[in-house]
Amino acid sequence: MERLSFKVAQFDAPLDLILHLISKHKLNIMDIDISSLLEQYLDMIRSWQEQDMDVASEFLEMASRLVYMKTVSLLPRREEESEKLREELSGQLVEYGLCKLVARRLGEWNVAGSMFVRDPAEIEVDKTYQMTHAAAILYEALIDAQGKGARRLPPPRESFDPIVSKPVVSVTSRIFFLLRRLRTGGRLTMDGLFDPAQGRSAMVATFLAVLELVKSKKIAVMEDEIRIHGS
Repeated sequence: MERLSFKVAQFDAPLDLILHLISKHKLNIMDIDISSLLEQYLDMIRSWQEQDMDVASEFLEMASRLVYMKTVSLLPRREEESEKLREELSGQLVEYGLCKLVARRLGEWNVAGSMFVRDPAEIEVDKTYQMTHAAAILYEALIDAQGKGARRLPPPRESFDPIVSKPVVSVTSRIFFLLRRLRTGGRLTMDGLFDPAQGRSAMVATFLAVLELVKSKKIAVMEDEIRIHGS
């Protein structure tokens, strides 16, 4: 979510107000007198409140920060912390002042809403691989790359020999086979009918032939045998 910003009087932020007070009262930004700055800051806040102006929470937070800095400066054996807090505030003020200066300069360069910029420079890209690797790592990468290439090749012809060389048994031929066996023998056992030695194609064709004959009500399937329907 975009953070809302509030402008109090002519000041956009607490640091903006502090810079104004430092400039107005000619304080040293690198060695700020916190007590004097706090008094002037609070006087400005009170004047806004007396004018029924809404004071943004950011300005009140800065006031509490200055109060804390003054409290630390008055405590014994806290000189190091007090100096650190003052240096942090001075650094922020310097950075904020530079940002305002740059923003003002950029605003002055803006002519009729357009900025004068140059075309992007063409930079020649060096495509040379700069990294170095151990010989063992390069060898493993080569073997891995060769393996991937081999996996992309089509399967060898020998892989299809077991499939192509075996005869394909049709369902129609197994239907005639079953009816002929049943008419001569009367009945067939399941174990004798589905013999793995005859091959997968024959077993599948036999199973489909049985289903087709049962559907046409030409044979009946009992618990462990097959017989002609009605016999």
